[in-house]
Amino acid sequence: MTSSPPATRKSPGFLALILGALTALGPLSIDMYLPSLPTLQRELGTTASAVQLTLAVYFAGLGLGQLAYGPLTDRFGRKRPLYVGLALYVVASIGCALAPNVRSLIALRFLQAVGGAAGQVVTRAVVRDLYGGAAAARLLSLLMLVMGAAPILAPTLGGWLLLVAGWRFIFALLAALGLGCLALMAVALPETAVERTPRLDLRVIGAHLRELARDHGFVAYTLAGAFGQAGMFAYISGSPFVLIELFHVSPQHYGWIFGANAFGLIAGAQVNHRLLGRRSPAWLLARATAATTAVGAVLLAVAVSGWGGLAAVLASLFAFIACLGFVGSNATALAMEDQGARAGLASAALGSTQFAIAAGASSLVGLLNDGTPRPMAAVMVACAAASWAAGAAARRLTAAPVSARAAG
Repeated sequence: MTSSPPATRKSPGFLALILGALTALGPLSIDMYLPSLPTLQRELGTTASAVQLTLAVYFAGLGLGQLAYGPLTDRFGRKRPLYVGLALYVVASIGCALAPNVRSLIALRFLQAVGGAAGQVVTRAVVRDLYGGAAAARLLSLLMLVMGAAPILAPTLGGWLLLVAGWRFIFALLAALGLGCLALMAVALPETAVERTPRLDLRVIGAHLRELARDHGFVAYTLAGAFGQAGMFAYISGSPFVLIELFHVSPQHYGWIFGANAFGLIAGAQVNHRLLGRRSPAWLLARATAATTAVGAVLLAVAVSGWGGLAAVLASLFAFIACLGFVGSNATALAMEDQGARAGLASAALGSTQFAIAAGASSLVGLLNDGTPRPMAAVMVACAAASWAAGAAARRLTAAPVSARAAG
């Protein structure tokens, strides 16, 4: 593990606050405009699937952007690529606020995501620079708590902004927040990359990517986290139309419901943070993915049968999201634990995989949309089951002798 600034090591809470502000841009960019999706459909004269595509391309942009930032952060350090990404995020957010049609909005959302992807890569790489194992998992859980305020507040704030100022103002506010993050990172975030690759060489990058692909434990834990996150993004993509259009929940009340589920995510992360002192990340991940799959099956049964109506749907969604509070931080910590000097590239590969699968899940919910909760629930439980299967495979692979894994 590389050395690091002593002050940073002594203040993980302050580091979590800084990185939490950075990573909060992601959920804010996704969650704040969710109550506006039906309004966007009407005002831009388009279809529900086209509006949901503004979410799917955002996930795709996050994934592709991280592939670029990974090698850049290993070569130039963590901060300089971050400045470039945040500047692009601000410009694209302004463009979204001025978008004349849904096609322009889709393209600008992609660019907004490519810019915001820098924060995702830098956050994981900084944590890996400074910590490993359970300590990294604890900091990632703490980060989830800090950034968890964003999805609690963002949809509620977005619902009221929609009411008083319109959906375009939401993107103007995101541009201002991105500019604030840029200033904060310049002043408060230390450079943590001590080991750097000497130059950008596509052949070397390709060789490192092949090494990561042969690291079966990394691949399996990455997929476990990615499918868990994809289940959440299937919920994010489908829930505005399910709750607002089908169950006639107002955009403002939708924000409160979304915030309550985000609180469940935070509660799960907090319990996970405390349990990490007594249980390993792998032990917690195994039980969390099994529980998420079971709750997803209940949600699908409710969606198919109609039993319990809105109350049963909301209860199942809350339990599903709360279980995911255990999945992401543990899967990420386990995947990143042994990556060393290639932490930036590994972080990029991990993030790209997560958001590529999330984009697919989000698009699938839109394509299968039939005016019922069934497509959303089916995609969610399928993602949860895949997360459980990947986690089980990772445990088998990492329990094998190192020589056997290398030979595979």
